[in-house]
Amino acid sequence: MPRHALTLAGLICAVSMTTIDQTIVALTAPTIQRDLGIPPDAVQWAVNAYLLATAALLPLGGRLADVYGHRRAVLAGIAAFAATSLLCGLAPAGVEAAPWLITARAAQGAAGALMFPAAVGIVVQAFPAAHRGRAMALFFGITGAMTATGPIAGGYLTEWTWRAIFWVNLPIALAGFVLVAIAAPASARRPARIDWPGAAIVGGGLAAGVLGLQQSAAWGWASTLTWAVLGLGGGLLVVFVTLERRARDPLVRLSAFGDRRLGIALAATLIASAPFVSTFFFLSVYGQSSLRLSAMDTGLLFLKFFLGFVIAAQIGSRLFDRAGGRPVLLIGGVLGVAGFGWLAAAAPHPDFDAHAFVNPQAAPIALAGAGVGVMFSAMSTAAVNRAIGASYGEVTALSQSARNLGGALGLAVFTSLVSRRLGTATSYADAVPAAFVAMAVAMGLIALLSVGYPSRSAEAAADPPGPDIALVPGGVA
Repeated sequence: MPRHALTLAGLICAVSMTTIDQTIVALTAPTIQRDLGIPPDAVQWAVNAYLLATAALLPLGGRLADVYGHRRAVLAGIAAFAATSLLCGLAPAGVEAAPWLITARAAQGAAGALMFPAAVGIVVQAFPAAHRGRAMALFFGITGAMTATGPIAGGYLTEWTWRAIFWVNLPIALAGFVLVAIAAPASARRPARIDWPGAAIVGGGLAAGVLGLQQSAAWGWASTLTWAVLGLGGGLLVVFVTLERRARDPLVRLSAFGDRRLGIALAATLIASAPFVSTFFFLSVYGQSSLRLSAMDTGLLFLKFFLGFVIAAQIGSRLFDRAGGRPVLLIGGVLGVAGFGWLAAAAPHPDFDAHAFVNPQAAPIALAGAGVGVMFSAMSTAAVNRAIGASYGEVTALSQSARNLGGALGLAVFTSLVSRRLGTATSYADAVPAAFVAMAVAMGLIALLSVGYPSRSAEAAADPPGPDIALVPGGVA
């Protein structure tokens, strides 16, 4: 097998651990709570700690990957993720359980924040531009699909012990570590000062923003605490931008935002993340409350979404390689509007055999997934292609931060819409279309973004021919 194929397989193994762990804990939360004797909010904070640590540390993780080498960062991230997964599974019962589990989950998130930007950097370096879109589609398609397998795998593993949902990461980590160590190309190290104050400020801003959005449903939009936390996050990000403009070695080079293609790619990623992340929550509640499915059977709804997502991602990547980003955004947006709009129309009519894999709602769910899939990985490729001086970790961190903020924002807004509709609706099936309609609107905005994205001919004129990847001297890792 070619080295680049082995490299891609190892990176998919590594990053799949991080995506599986985004959903697998939520499903097993009642079992963990009962076995460890901890309150429900402690389990919720174990989920939040992972997401907040990832959001806060992504910019720093991307910078560390660029400075010390992508391969070194991935290997360190895999080892750390495996170690923290072991610790999560070893959580003791009693008074130590909650702080142990929350701390270990936060450390897991930190390991993922180091691993993910570096992994994308290696994919970019291992594949030339002509084949990069397809490689990125395979990478994001499979690792994204692992999000859907989390609830399904968690259901089976919990029948043995809930601790297995963490320990299953150990053999995956071993496979990923070995493949990356033997096959991944050496990456340039780019010695530079780390902007630690900037990392702390932007980390605090992103974490506060995600926390405020996550907790808006519990605290309420009328709560002073909600707006105080969101205001703190926004204020810290303003301070960060101000300081970065003057920094000698900035954590994020703000000049990158002057590139229209990068700006549109990040905007599209943020907007698409709102329906992408929120779909799991609403399908989960809808499946169990309206379709009367078990938690594991509800996972099959996610699988339908990701079948559309993965297939369309491959098509979208080939279209991106041939025709650029404009048609990808337009087609993805149109398919998303059609899929989520169709799902909104079908949701109030759950009178069918929901246990059958092919049923009246299978097509709209798959079509919605296809709309997101066509453009999601393509826009990630578009973003890393705009990296300045091979700063792939830095740009990937920006892209992933946009995903985190978009997902948190979408879930907060869509949940508010459904909650308001529940005040007059007769059932959840009558209320959830409000969320799906809003998701369709979001996908419509992505279609509109295609107007501003340069055509293929304009892209070619703007980018003179040159080396595919710029490597900066300073050693390899």
